[in-house]
Amino acid sequence: MLSSIAGKSTIVTGGSKGIGRGIATVFAAQGAKVMIAARGKEAAEAAVAEIAEAGGTAAYTLCDVAEWESVEALVAATRDRFGGVDILCANAGVFPQTKLIEMSPGEWDGVMATNLKSSFLCVKACIPAFEAAGQGRVILTSSITGPVTGFPGWAHYGASKAGQLGFLKTAAMELARYNTTINAVMPGNIYTEGLQDLGEDYLETMAASIPLKRLGRVEDIGHAALFFASAEAAYITGQQIVVDGGQILPESLEAIEEI
Repeated sequence: MLSSIAGKSTIVTGGSKGIGRGIATVFAAQGAKVMIAARGKEAAEAAVAEIAEAGGTAAYTLCDVAEWESVEALVAATRDRFGGVDILCANAGVFPQTKLIEMSPGEWDGVMATNLKSSFLCVKACIPAFEAAGQGRVILTSSITGPVTGFPGWAHYGASKAGQLGFLKTAAMELARYNTTINAVMPGNIYTEGLQDLGEDYLETMAASIPLKRLGRVEDIGHAALFFASAEAAYITGQQIVVDGGQILPESLEAIEEI
């Protein structure tokens, strides 16, 4: 499957946990050389070890994606380790749940920095590597929350994810001169570590609102990102794809009951 990924130097931000770890695992399984960017050393080491045990190639760099110098160091470390940067999966994100009346300006700014500003910083830092390689691929991890749906407590998260799609459109035009595409994956409810402590009743209720009657797997997002990164997707840029099991389709819960 998508053999064009083999040997490609790939950065996955937020690659030590959740969706990012799923993306890193999927890319490594197809032969990519994966640089995981994360803030936590223990989780990053565990993700790299898991990929290596499965026969893949991976390393990690500790990075704060909201800080320009840290992102520059990440790209430099990837070029030193793997000879360049071919693919950027800008996945890092945070999603504290705080309603507007309780949200501090600092929390708003922090979510915007990690989720939205980081997309700009990581793309900017990779442009010289893409230019040197003669081509590149960028995949953003956005969300259905913000661009399509809303949920109380996630005004800042939703704004950041909608902002990524606004950034995407102009970035696609500017990156074209470097023969580089940029696209976004918009996950729905994906089963990650963050949901494990919410209880079976909560998970079952979530799954019941999805036409396919299950939560997504991190690999589902990884495979969508993999396609956008492939040579087979070379003529697709500035686009987004929803990966949500049909979650955004029903008009109401009654529609789900009719399935």
